[in-house]
Amino acid sequence: MKKAIELTNIVKNYGSQAALKGVSLTVEDGAFCVLLGPSGCGKSTLLRLLAGLEVPSSGHIQLAGTSVVNMMNGVWLPPGKRQLGMVFQSYALWPHKTARENIEWPLRIAGLKSGERTARLNEVSDMLSLGPYLDRYPSALSGGQQQRVAIARAIAPRPKLLLLDEPLSNLDAQLRVEMRSELLRLHRETGATIVHVTHDQMEAMTMATQIVVMNEGYIKQDDDVQKVISNPKTAFVAKFVGNPPANLVTLDGIGDGWTPADMCGLASAIDIGGRAVQVMIRPEHMQLHTEPAPKRRLFRVVEHLPFGTEYLLHLHGTAGRISVLTRQQELVRSGSVLYAQLPDKPDAVFDEKGERIA
Repeated sequence: MKKAIELTNIVKNYGSQAALKGVSLTVEDGAFCVLLGPSGCGKSTLLRLLAGLEVPSSGHIQLAGTSVVNMMNGVWLPPGKRQLGMVFQSYALWPHKTARENIEWPLRIAGLKSGERTARLNEVSDMLSLGPYLDRYPSALSGGQQQRVAIARAIAPRPKLLLLDEPLSNLDAQLRVEMRSELLRLHRETGATIVHVTHDQMEAMTMATQIVVMNEGYIKQDDDVQKVISNPKTAFVAKFVGNPPANLVTLDGIGDGWTPADMCGLASAIDIGGRAVQVMIRPEHMQLHTEPAPKRRLFRVVEHLPFGTEYLLHLHGTAGRISVLTRQQELVRSGSVLYAQLPDKPDAVFDEKGERIA
């Protein structure tokens, strides 16, 4: 496969604050790559560096094999020459131009003749069902319609790369679901490489062919959807990705905490050699009891939430805080005392630095 994007050791500093700390990433041609992470993790900064709206402090960026940034050699290609389109969170439509004029503007800049502009305008407006709205100004369009216009404007010049900066965050829940389908259809029909920034896990899981999980200026995992969910490489990914989030339980035997002996299968998973480790336990794998027994720890239910056909319980105790999914409705009472037990085998094991060891 051809490489659409290659980032090599990208650093971006804002004064004394580092937004990106040596990021390297490859995105294959035609991929739908989602940058996923909490606010302030560096994902939007990375997108703006790809677009040419920011200049990295150091590093090298190649788009479709062409070097657009090389800080060692003083190479920096301006946004207009990078053959990409971008959709911003705010859509950034010109308020004094109609939808038609907004979409047509980049085609004028590209020097297309009137007939070519009209043909391409009709093509993208049909693709995004914008025909009835082309003569309206942005103020007369709904949020979803404005978003479609912004996307149409971005894809009209047939960019090799489409950058999406949280374009669904301003939409209501139902419209977000509809627009996910629209974006996936657009991806199939255009074959463009898409890089989509979001903090919404559902968006990432339903749309991505490649997920890049970021935190504190680093890439924590770069993988496909199933591997990120089932095989997290760091404790951060284990905790951040998943709905409901996984439990990270420390095994150290201090006080009334959990010990390695509480998990029969831990020894077969890894020889921890007396170290304190964190184990990932999914809420659906925790076991709840109403009576004390060896290997069980006392917890109190502090919150319970409906979760489909089950209940999600948040429990606090001397062994820490855990979440448990259960169908046992008789256990769903705030303030009630329950006894939790770890399963025989962990879903994953991490060292004291949060790195995967088993």
